[in-house]
Amino acid sequence: MSGFRAHNTNVYPERPDRAYLGYLDAGMIILDISDMSRPRMVSRWDNSPPYRGFTHTVLPLFERKLFIVTDETITEDGSDLPKLMWVLDGRDERNPVPIATLPAPNADALNLSGRRVGAHNVHENTPGPYTWKSDQIILGTFFNAGLRAFDISNPYQPKEIGYFVPPASPFSPTGHSSINDVLVDERQVVYTVDRERGGLFILEMEF
Repeated sequence: MSGFRAHNTNVYPERPDRAYLGYLDAGMIILDISDMSRPRMVSRWDNSPPYRGFTHTVLPLFERKLFIVTDETITEDGSDLPKLMWVLDGRDERNPVPIATLPAPNADALNLSGRRVGAHNVHENTPGPYTWKSDQIILGTFFNAGLRAFDISNPYQPKEIGYFVPPASPFSPTGHSSINDVLVDERQVVYTVDRERGGLFILEMEF
């Protein structure tokens, strides 16, 4: 469940010469892929230690010169927390700098202390005409703590503006729901899945 390997790789039409990798315990890696036969490292941002690694996703926000970077929690008992979603200043892609984290769910307030409530993934602004894109609103998944939405119009002070935590499926082996991934289509319809046998949820955004 750990190690030095690519976990999630994104390439966007705004920068077809770059690949953005969540590289688990090696952190975030940006590659120059202008020569596909010889990819070259542009930069690496690594927060582990002191944090616990398992970098999952790198979402570049090109016009704002920001990166959203997620670290995945992988333990069911919360022993690897905190696992956070980071905001990085990317004005110099050779030296990305962390400037904030998205507000982490409060496990005690959710009655989920000792559970898997850390970060996982975000809506990745998937290229194409059929997905919603935003550099102001981030939707992220937090396993037992559900789907959560954040306003990052001020990247130094992100604010949570909404959440969805479904009840556990009667077939859940853990007794909890566990929201795993999220996609938003061009109509702002939200699709999110519960990995604990809870199925697919289809939601409307109200912000």
